Amino acid sequence: MTDLVAVWEVALSDGVHKIEFEHGTTSGKRVVYVDGKEVIRKDWMFKLVGKETFTVGAAQTKGTINIDAVSGFAYEYTLEINGKSLKKYMENRSKTTNTWVLNLDGVDCRVVLEKDTMDVWCNGKNMETAGEFVEDGTETHFSIGDHDCCIKAVSSGKRREGIIHTLIVDDKEIPEAVE
Repeated sequence: MTDLVAVWEVALSDGVHKIEFEHGTTSGKRVVYVDGKEVIRKDWMFKLVGKETFTVGAAQTKGTINIDAVSGFAYEYTLEINGKSLKKYMENRSKTTNTWVLNLDGVDCRVVLEKDTMDVWCNGKNMETAGEFVEDGTETHFSIGDHDCCIKAVSSGKRREGIIHTLIVDDKEIPEAVE
């Protein structure tokens, strides 16, 4: 018998991670799985409410599951990433990263640009890049297999929009993914 009470999907630069939480409301058991791997197990606890903290992904991002009593024997489970609710974290993340999903040679690729560091990730691997200044902005070059890739950064000309990042693979523009 399983006590699985919550499952979340968290998109980080190194990929989408699945977080599962088991909570035995009779035994107080708490088990946290990240990507199918058990990271926390407490088999017997008298206190049924509280929190469990763990790390997710290559960057060891902090995750916290909050367990709160709603009424009687009903509980609410919320996930925080880096101290923010999952919703707030993902909203903030969409401002600090760009994500593209494409298929190259029959393999799905998820390319993420971290705008603050200009780090580029592809399927969980931090890519080796070369940046250069060009007439209308900058270009960050890298390769995925035999494919030439480039992220162009150009000013939108509007202060509120800021810089527009475009992924170009083999001279074709790739539309940005919505996560």
